[in-house]
Amino acid sequence: MIVNLITKEDLQEFKTELLEDLQNLFQIKISQQKLWLRSSEVKALLKISSGTLQNLRTNGSLSYTRVGGTLYYNYKDIEEMLKQQQ
Repeated sequence: MIVNLITKEDLQEFKTELLEDLQNLFQIKISQQKLWLRSSEVKALLKISSGTLQNLRTNGSLSYTRVGGTLYYNYKDIEEMLKQQQ
């Protein structure tokens, strides 16, 4: 019968590897975020109505870009707006 002993160093190494794997997963999730969002995506992300989104545009809280008839919002601008409101 073979007995494998697990040492503190083994557990520490496992913990380090697990944390690195989790960080890599979060980095992938962040990098997959779209840079520009449409109005419907912003409303779903922030859980707000069309009127609230229009108010954010009107009062200058959230900048946007119009391409043809479609409004686009920069994801980083949304993050900044949320940070300022905290």
